[in-house]
Amino acid sequence: MVKTRQPQDLFKNIAEMVDSVADLDNLLSVLVIATKRVLNAKASSLLLKDPPSGKLYFHSCIGDRREDITKFELAKGEGIAGWVAERGEPVLAPDVSKDPRWSSKIADTLGFETHSIACAPLKVGSETFGVLEIIDRLDEEPLNEEDMERLQSFSDLVAGLLLKARVYVEVSKENRMLKEALGGKYEIIGKSAVILKAIDSCRKAAPSKATTLITGESGTGKELFARLLHDLSPRSSKPMIAINCGALPETLLERELFGHEKGAFTGADELKPGLFEASDGSTIFLDEIGETSQAMQVKLLRVLQEGTFFRLGGQELIHVDVRVVAASNKTLEKLVEQGEFREDLFYRLNVIRIELPPLRERGDDLKSIASNFLQKFNAEMNRDVKGITDEAMAAMTNYSWPGNIRQLENSIERAVIMGESDLIGIEDLSAEITEFKKSSIKVGAGLKEAMDDFKREFIKKTLLFCGGNKTKAAKTLGIQRTYLSRLIKELSVGNL
Repeated sequence: MVKTRQPQDLFKNIAEMVDSVADLDNLLSVLVIATKRVLNAKASSLLLKDPPSGKLYFHSCIGDRREDITKFELAKGEGIAGWVAERGEPVLAPDVSKDPRWSSKIADTLGFETHSIACAPLKVGSETFGVLEIIDRLDEEPLNEEDMERLQSFSDLVAGLLLKARVYVEVSKENRMLKEALGGKYEIIGKSAVILKAIDSCRKAAPSKATTLITGESGTGKELFARLLHDLSPRSSKPMIAINCGALPETLLERELFGHEKGAFTGADELKPGLFEASDGSTIFLDEIGETSQAMQVKLLRVLQEGTFFRLGGQELIHVDVRVVAASNKTLEKLVEQGEFREDLFYRLNVIRIELPPLRERGDDLKSIASNFLQKFNAEMNRDVKGITDEAMAAMTNYSWPGNIRQLENSIERAVIMGESDLIGIEDLSAEITEFKKSSIKVGAGLKEAMDDFKREFIKKTLLFCGGNKTKAAKTLGIQRTYLSRLIKELSVGNL
């Protein structure tokens, strides 16, 4: 009999490793791999419960046919895993053929044998939100009570870590569930911690009517998130109205927002309601709010404070029930300090804030987004470009993407149009991307400041390369994890 492991020290090491994983999807995968290794099992799986239906879906698994297994879903109460998820009690089945709860659906479909299973619930308080299971031992012995006890200890650790990371069912299915719920209208691609945080903020803010400010650089998808926020809200039965405040002269912007009475100005031959009236009972999205004049800011403040305004040339006070979502690629706090933006309006807008990260801070999301655009343009142009070479992807990863997702989309479109190979290569990218050299070192800086700038940039790039995993990054850099943590703090590397 193979001597099994003393898990306490392993649990401690795993906890430290998991604590440094920034990508929540990767965190769950790490846990499943660790379960199999620690418990000497042939396979391990993490299944999470979909609250409305009670179904279980495979988030992660390690072992034979894992890619095929993750395509399966279990109905409420189906199989041993379903039984555990419904009752919140662990199950040890040394011989599954003798356990009436056993469902052979997956094994029969994929053509492999299962002899024994141990399955433990993932619980927070009295709520079971998933299960952790192992299948068969590597030494061919049946799973036993000792294995079950260790699996339960591990499931408690997993549940605690998931709770700490605020990971529930929604995390791994976040994008797919939102897309399904909203009729497939959204392509918010990526699983980095920063983008999942923004999605989670939308979901939390959606039920309220609180004014919301979405910030981020140009091209990060502010309007996309505004529409997501609206369509998840009780106001979704009416369309969201969007306007770019920086694209119109002040007089035209005023007419568009507030409307005008007949005869209000030359050419005003009839009464025209404005966008605030059109948004009554719905949501209005004010993009580039930082571009508005002081006079316009006063009018906007009144709508936010009182829900009232006058049409241009009108004397009748108009009342509306509108949720305002505003966005800016400028730092409004700085505009307030410079006297260019009203402080009272800023505080009215900044009730809920959703910050969208630039593409360069989203790690491996860039690969997923680029692949999505490649599929899109293949379909539009009837091309069959199969992928992106490692050299081209390395150049894209190194580039800073000042135009963010919009610029990436344009770059992939250009490469598909101009490329002649079935792969996007370095030659298909613009010189701006391929010749880019990142550097934050300032001319005229002292030697220590220049060295700190280099260290900060190099550490941040290494962390992005390692998916935010500090343990892996420290190993890559050849330093202790504790020293890396100290450098991150001293150099203000910031969150990924």
